[in-house]
Amino acid sequence: MRRRSFAGLIAVAAVAVTAPAMAQTTILPPPPFDDTAERAAILTVIADMQAAWNRGDYRGYMQGFKNPGVIFVSGGRIKDGWQGALDEYIRNYGPTPESRGELTFSDMTVEFLAPDAAQLIGRYRLIRPENSMEGINTRLFRKIDGRWVIALNHVSAHPIETP
Repeated sequence: MRRRSFAGLIAVAAVAVTAPAMAQTTILPPPPFDDTAERAAILTVIADMQAAWNRGDYRGYMQGFKNPGVIFVSGGRIKDGWQGALDEYIRNYGPTPESRGELTFSDMTVEFLAPDAAQLIGRYRLIRPENSMEGINTRLFRKIDGRWVIALNHVSAHPIETP
């Protein structure tokens, strides 16, 4: 009986000691969402991707995409994830500036869907000696571990003639 009384006394004392500390714990709300800064961060991802492509750094270009788990939709098909896209870029666009072409993104519109999700719609143009193309990118960005990455990339493209 003494053991139970002693154990009960210890439990009551523990609650009495920790209750004030627990009452003082304050849960802070998340910082206010700064859409100007977040939009700039997303557009920086796009600018970095464009620069990486134009210097022939396909891996640098791919840093803008969620890895693994990105979904690519193009030509009416769902493509084979991050590594599959990297392999396809290397295979289809090759190692030279002529085969790779010069990529330009423009007319970017960003709409926030949540503090960690945004939709970007914009134009792109890829100029090469042969097979130049342009089109629209629709991209779902997610903020993961404090970094904006493309989780879904949809491309609608058509060939263009270059002078």
